[in-house]
Amino acid sequence: MYAVPPIALPVATETTQVRVGPQIAEAQIKEEEKQRVFGVIPNFYVSYIPNPVPLAAKQKFELAWRASVDPVTFVLTGAIAGIQQGENDFSGYGQGAQGYGKRYGASYADVVTSTFIGGAILPSLLKQDPRYFYKGTGSTRSRALYAVVQAVICKGDNGRWQPNYSGILGSLAAGGISNLYYPAANRNDAALTFENAGIGIGESAAANLLQEFVIRKLTPSITKHQQATP
Repeated sequence: MYAVPPIALPVATETTQVRVGPQIAEAQIKEEEKQRVFGVIPNFYVSYIPNPVPLAAKQKFELAWRASVDPVTFVLTGAIAGIQQGENDFSGYGQGAQGYGKRYGASYADVVTSTFIGGAILPSLLKQDPRYFYKGTGSTRSRALYAVVQAVICKGDNGRWQPNYSGILGSLAAGGISNLYYPAANRNDAALTFENAGIGIGESAAANLLQEFVIRKLTPSITKHQQATP
């Protein structure tokens, strides 16, 4: 009888690295943070990817923070405060450097509260996505309707469209908080707060129309893999 030596066949092993949802979303955010109109003005809250991965709560706060501390945000806030001072808006703040500083602080507080409440806190709690999702296909009429409707609906983290509670409640909350730091004569009552929220919805619809038909062409930093078919 012959003794057969043991035969071992080497099996090639291959390790495949799988990128999970949060990692993909993080990569998408990094691309969105490069989006700037004319290469300068932040355009972070729009996704040109047809089916982007939902953002985790941490990533929603990351996007809000990045938008709030962008240098262009500080410059635009300064310009708004200067216009307000020139027209003597919020006269209770007075004039001079002190008056300008108060207007600047109030304007920046408006930006931060609306961005974090409507773009991070409520979307995290309600599991909604604060971004605008570029359509880019279909007739002009269908794209326009899509853009306008997105002022009152949004995509949930589950991928389904739903009422935009985050944006609407965020506008109301930011308006209510502003009463803490605006001059007494300029503080809004409840009726005016709701009125301003309605105006905010109209402004969002107009901004969405610009996103759908204009801003993409003015944002040179969109990479090829981000682009939806125009």
